Amino acid sequence: MENLNVLNAPKTATFQMRIDPEVKRRAEALFRNCGLSLTDAINIFIQQSMNVGGLPFIVSQDSREALREQAAARLALEVQKGRDSVRREEDWVSEEAMRARFGLEDAEK
Repeated sequence: MENLNVLNAPKTATFQMRIDPEVKRRAEALFRNCGLSLTDAINIFIQQSMNVGGLPFIVSQDSREALREQAAARLALEVQKGRDSVRREEDWVSEEAMRARFGLEDAEK
């Protein structure tokens, strides 16, 4: 199946849904604070769903804990990839150097 960029795809179809007015108002305010319209946010949700081949988050009775575990597992994998990428001592970047690079040298650890 061809990759499709939802945000750049022609907008020739319409989609309607019913939603509680207060929920809509709050969602619009939330997304506006992110620089997005409600339509933009829905398009991003659809794009991410297509990217991962399903819902872009875990839906369960204990979603918060499941998401935390999933995030921890992904972080551990990325940390391991970083460790595995160091071939020579001079390739290593210390935590202090990274914090300084991102302007976090004064941030609490």
